[in-house]
Amino acid sequence: MEQTLLQALNAERQARRAVIRLTALDGTDDRLVREGETIDGPLAPIVEAAFRRGTSRMEEVEGGSYFLNVHVPPPRIVVIGAVHISQALAPMAALAGYDLTIIDPRTAFATQERFAGTQLFADWPEDVLKDMPLDRYTALVAVTHDPKIDDYPIKAALEAGCFYVGALGSRKTHGKRLERLGEAVVSKEAASRIKAPIGLDIGAASPGEIAVAILAEIIESLRRRPLVAPSGSAGG
Repeated sequence: MEQTLLQALNAERQARRAVIRLTALDGTDDRLVREGETIDGPLAPIVEAAFRRGTSRMEEVEGGSYFLNVHVPPPRIVVIGAVHISQALAPMAALAGYDLTIIDPRTAFATQERFAGTQLFADWPEDVLKDMPLDRYTALVAVTHDPKIDDYPIKAALEAGCFYVGALGSRKTHGKRLERLGEAVVSKEAASRIKAPIGLDIGAASPGEIAVAILAEIIESLRRRPLVAPSGSAGG
């Protein structure tokens, strides 16, 4: 049983799926609980909170002691656009514990001089994402203002069930974006998940302030995410 359980745990981790090994200290229970899986009884809210918190801990439940060994994939941020906002966001994301990748086919913007130490692809998103697929533990940030660059990854992020999909632009710009996504057979329900205008409404004006607002909204979305894949996504 121990070996089988560990093999299943490793398979979930390699597939970037969140899982908790739930172990009763008296030896009466030892199992895996996958994110979104329904469990009954007093452990349910504890397991749900543990998935959102992402840290392992001991818990006392109705006189029993359990250890919750939590394995949540490292959250990633994929930024579409090597712009000033991205320059500010990259170091902030690293401090907050997020892996960050920037994709922009415009080679004048996507340079190592501007993004030293950041994973950077000077290529089209559809080409990069073939080898680096999005998933439920990825935040997608689209900031180029160019539909030829932004639209494909936004659609891909909605289909993948990314925990956060944000796009820069005014409400008018976003309205046109929604029209294009509708023509690309993206449902209104799926498109409603896009955060636009992007970032928490804190009155941000400068690129640095907008980056703070975006990162705060990403953190909020991760910690309060629904544990069941959204409808219409690959996991839903």
